[in-house]
Amino acid sequence: MTQPIAIPGGSAPRHRGFVQRPDARIYYEEMGKGPPLVFGHGLGGNHLSWWQQIGHFAATHRCVTFSHRGFFPSEVDGAPDPGAYADDLAALLDALQIDAPVFIGQSMGGWTGVNFARRFPDRLRGLVLSATSGPIEPDSAGPDAVAARSAWKRFSAAARATGGPRGVHPAAGARMADEQPALHLLYRNIDELSAGLDKEALRARLFAGRTVPATELSDIGTPTLWITGGEDIVFAAPVAPYLAALMPRARHVEIPNAGHSPYFEQAEAFNQALERFLAEVD
Repeated sequence: MTQPIAIPGGSAPRHRGFVQRPDARIYYEEMGKGPPLVFGHGLGGNHLSWWQQIGHFAATHRCVTFSHRGFFPSEVDGAPDPGAYADDLAALLDALQIDAPVFIGQSMGGWTGVNFARRFPDRLRGLVLSATSGPIEPDSAGPDAVAARSAWKRFSAAARATGGPRGVHPAAGARMADEQPALHLLYRNIDELSAGLDKEALRARLFAGRTVPATELSDIGTPTLWITGGEDIVFAAPVAPYLAALMPRARHVEIPNAGHSPYFEQAEAFNQALERFLAEVD
């Protein structure tokens, strides 16, 4: 079992700042030295979400976290447009003079990662899609994917019906709530930091933009790792293998006892999967 590597001296210099955009300010933090990793959070998170990955990888990599526009403490004029995420990432990389990072996107962060990979194919060393297909329409992966997603919908609906009245955060899941209640509370608290953001309206905008056919994945030549949780009730994890199969350099890893946020709930397993992928692309 791999143990997290302690950052020499117990800590490392942490640099913080904002990148100015025409209608937003994007907050970022960076720690460590080495090949760059950039982490993009989901709808229920912000830059803090990746604390278990930064504590692990900053000993060997230059780790950058950021908050998407409108998410604490980033700012935006008006309602955030997911269509701007890829350009925000490009501006962040320019400001930090980062060439060819591995981008790790969780859930909503998949919109950032997939759109960036499609628009700037030469600017990524690798792409990790955690519990997400981003703007790719899952059902367009073929009849087997449609059947898998249909069965998943029944599972998801049943889990939401029992978890909702108990106060289970859907992106955390019942297992996290039952077995790691403190972690579940932390997840919820991080989510609530962006209290002024209308997340339901943003969710609607994200899914309205999920129109890219799965066949276009064949154009993404960036080495890609799909990571899913076997108990995810937010993203149809059973579809991920079909989507990965459409890409020239992709593979899929499932973390069985994890919900929608495997990086948070099962950090050791997630970090090990990411380590193996980095060994291939670094």
